[in-house]
Amino acid sequence: MNVGWTQVALACLWGGLVAVERKAFLQAMLSRPLVAATFMGALLGDVGGGLSVGMLLELFYLGTANLGASLPENDTVAATGTAAAAATLTAATGAGSTPAIWSLAVLLFIGLGRVGRRMDRLLEGYSARLARVALASAEAGNLTRAMRQNLWGMWPHFVCYGAITGACALAGYFLEPVMVALPHGLVRGLAWAYPAMASVAAAIAAQSSHAKRAPLYAGLAAAAVTAAVVLVQLQEQRP
Repeated sequence: MNVGWTQVALACLWGGLVAVERKAFLQAMLSRPLVAATFMGALLGDVGGGLSVGMLLELFYLGTANLGASLPENDTVAATGTAAAAATLTAATGAGSTPAIWSLAVLLFIGLGRVGRRMDRLLEGYSARLARVALASAEAGNLTRAMRQNLWGMWPHFVCYGAITGACALAGYFLEPVMVALPHGLVRGLAWAYPAMASVAAAIAAQSSHAKRAPLYAGLAAAAVTAAVVLVQLQEQRP
């Protein structure tokens, strides 16, 4: 098993950057699952896998919101970690990006959303303390120190979430023997699990939108995703 340390480093870098973008800088929607996962796939040489993972998780997390003191699951780290694992697993197997790989990565790493929520709570306390210090410095006329405190507040997000994403990318390489050893029937089941999960995610997204015709929209979205996956599989089966 050859570990691509460059890919792991790139995963760390992108995972840290979008974590900072999500909470403290720019906030230009780069941290949304669809964008974050697609860019992760592009960086690691698996645009199709990143896009497929990002599309599913975007639908799954659509409608989540930060309401008062309630924090939603961290959809960004779930997307970057899952996409990184899928991309490195694809690279390790050398068989191309497949729905089975996407499903396995989603099933194993979607729980990162809850891990990220707990980490957000821990980091919020640290950031709040630095914000108070920065405000006091600004009121005292020391703007340089205030800016420095704000910058220090970004580093924990970059380091923590970058490390998590890099660990997921590394895990993808170690999953290669597991993927190869799976029975053909189970691999085929994982392949069809992807459109099934996408259908559920589409239904959740439509329900969260509170649209009057949510079931219809969910069904249409699920049908479109399923058709897209079937077309991908047919193309892969062509000589």
